Amino acid sequence: IPLKSRTPQKRLFCTVSCQTFCTMTIQFILMVNKQGQTRVAQYREFMPVAERTALEGEVIRKCLQRKETECSFIEHLNYKLIYRRYAALFFIVGVDADENELSILEFIHAVVETYDRYFENVCELDVMYNLEKAHFILEEMVANGCIIETNKTNVLQSILLMDKAAGQAGIK
Repeated sequence: IPLKSRTPQKRLFCTVSCQTFCTMTIQFILMVNKQGQTRVAQYREFMPVAERTALEGEVIRKCLQRKETECSFIEHLNYKLIYRRYAALFFIVGVDADENELSILEFIHAVVETYDRYFENVCELDVMYNLEKAHFILEEMVANGCIIETNKTNVLQSILLMDKAAGQAGIK
C-alpha cells in the first residue's frame, strides 16, 4: 500500500517500526569542559567504572590537545571520535568506525540547540545544576545507540510536561 494512502496512525507505526533497523551506532556521548572535567556521560553499553574512566581520560586528552584548525574527527581504539566545541564545552561522540562524521556533527548541533532552547542559552552551570534534565534530553534523542529524534519541540515536549507536573505539585 502506498504510504500516502495509509491513515496517519499507520504512517506513524511505519515510521516507528522502521527505526528499529537503525544503522547508527553511537557508543558514547561526553560533554566536557575546557579543563577536561566530564559533565555528562552517556554510554550505549555497560562499561566498568575503571575502564570507563580510562577511556574518558584518553578521549578527553586527545580532543582537548587538538588545535582549532585541525579536523574534528579522530580514530581511537575501535571508535571514531567526533567532537565539537561550543563556548567552554566540548561535545564528544564515540561511534563505530563506519559512521558518517557529518551526520554526527549535525546531531551534536541539534543537541546543543535543544539544550539552548530548554536552558535559554545553555552554559556549563546549567548542565551541572540540572544534570538529570540534561540526561533526559539526551535520552529523548538517542536510544540504544540510535538517533531517534532531532526535532527540538518533540524532544522537549515530555520534559516540559514533567516540569509542569512538578510545578503543580510544588516540587522544584
